[in-house]
Amino acid sequence: MRSIEESVVIAMDGSDKELFPFLPYILQDLWEIGADPDIIIKLIRKNFNIHTGLRVLDLGCGKGAVSVKVSKALGCMCYGIDALPEFIDYARRKAVELNVQGLCKFKTGDIRKEIKNLTDYDILILGAIGPVFGDYYKTLTTLSGCIKKNGVFIIDDGYIEDDTSYTHPFMFKKNTIMQQIEKAGMEVVEHIIMNKEEIKESDDHIFENLSKRCYELMKKYPDKQNLFHDYIKKQKTENYILENLVTGTTMVLKKTNH
Repeated sequence: MRSIEESVVIAMDGSDKELFPFLPYILQDLWEIGADPDIIIKLIRKNFNIHTGLRVLDLGCGKGAVSVKVSKALGCMCYGIDALPEFIDYARRKAVELNVQGLCKFKTGDIRKEIKNLTDYDILILGAIGPVFGDYYKTLTTLSGCIKKNGVFIIDDGYIEDDTSYTHPFMFKKNTIMQQIEKAGMEVVEHIIMNKEEIKESDDHIFENLSKRCYELMKKYPDKQNLFHDYIKKQKTENYILENLVTGTTMVLKKTNH
């Protein structure tokens, strides 16, 4: 099993776990650093008749943008967990700022350990967190006990089209994902394909802020210049992949009635 530091860095499209303690500084200008809260709000509205009081578990919640905005828009009870204490502090401040501190609870922790005692959620969100729990089959079977029988997963991810020869160490072909979902006793009931132009706009905004902070760190820590330079380079590569080689999607999954 990867260390939590390594898993977080991979989720942030990095490759060196030495980057972990610098992530709060690098990402200080950004709130939405994963899934699109508006898309998730739209999917919850479409798949549940009553929204107020729904119990939502947001694993790898980052700075809490999804949880806070979902609570504000729909009145859901959201519980977000992330490994970076600075992110959790920020999420709590945003909950207070938007007056949903009574609906949102946040905790610093390793989601792989925290899930052992979490059950009875209506919605479990995995918002662009990467393969923390393994492939889709492993992820869904590991987390299945966290949701109610009629609960849903909302997963923000990317997949490789079946007719391409492109491969990625942390992404799967569409057909492989669908087979693993079925094998896990689940089905896709809704999905939204992300607009390439919107992905590029978001990527450009994140990259501009992220690279600026990396250059600041290069000056502050000259001995770690390669670490930050490599992260900028990796971000460029990942942005190209997201914009050109994979399909970004947000899926709603539920348990099949067997």
